[in-house]
Amino acid sequence: MVNILFSASPDMWPAYEGHLRAALPKAGIKANLSTDIPADQVDYIVYAPSGGLRDFTPFTRAKAVLSLWAGVESIVTNDTLTQPLARMVDHGLTQGMVEWVTGHVLRHHLGMDAHIRGLNGEWRQDVPPLASDRPVTILGTGALGAACGQALAGLGFPVTGWSRSAKDIKGLRCLSGADGLAQALTDAQVVVLLLPLTAETENVINAETLSLMAKGAFLLNPGRGPLIDDDALTAALDSGQIAHATLDVFRTEPLPKDHPFWQHPSVTVTPHIASETRPATAALTIVENIRRGEAGEGFLYLVDRASGY
Repeated sequence: MVNILFSASPDMWPAYEGHLRAALPKAGIKANLSTDIPADQVDYIVYAPSGGLRDFTPFTRAKAVLSLWAGVESIVTNDTLTQPLARMVDHGLTQGMVEWVTGHVLRHHLGMDAHIRGLNGEWRQDVPPLASDRPVTILGTGALGAACGQALAGLGFPVTGWSRSAKDIKGLRCLSGADGLAQALTDAQVVVLLLPLTAETENVINAETLSLMAKGAFLLNPGRGPLIDDDALTAALDSGQIAHATLDVFRTEPLPKDHPFWQHPSVTVTPHIASETRPATAALTIVENIRRGEAGEGFLYLVDRASGY
């Protein structure tokens, strides 16, 4: 019998319980799945920070902590966590992000806002360029960034992907390192932020990097709020250096009602909905890692503690 502790906010338990209970026997796992198991008897922790668990010291038997979230910045520096930590990668999460990014890139590329808001009776035939003439840069080419980049490349956009270390992703021009970052941003007309949040990536979008982008570029952030220096972005929007910013994540969430982004005419706020973990598909990822742990196989999507993701 494998003891699996579900440690997340109480409202997540009804959403996940049925899917996990259905997937476990299909994987050949006889399990005790519960939100209440003595710490020294737990074999696996299905985890979200919203559950309040902070001290992993008592979980002496646990083989792994399996995160329900793609982002792990709130747990990766926890000194009490000595067990292997796996982040969430699953089809539903990836597809949701691809749809949000593709939709908003096409919105800005086609200039759809002007028509949605109305042209006030003026027959103004502003024809957008073809996708092949609109360079897109994606900062962060992990599972989500790579999938979004390939989707956009499939639509004809020339896509540059940047990451800390060198990568080779089909359909993308891949750059890395400090020099690669400047090269990736220079003259980019659309920039999508999908980096993890680390000490190195905080405020990666600042006055200097904003100035590298093409005049009137579009910025999309479905990654992490602190990737952007908010004051620098506001200044770039006011000057016209950035034509529009579509932001899904923020330093403080929910975004305070008095925050300038709400009222800025060149900012679109979406309330952290770009991509959500879907219980039906996420449960399969969790169960596969438990199966691997019981079979003595390597876990999928392990977090590198040194890099922070």
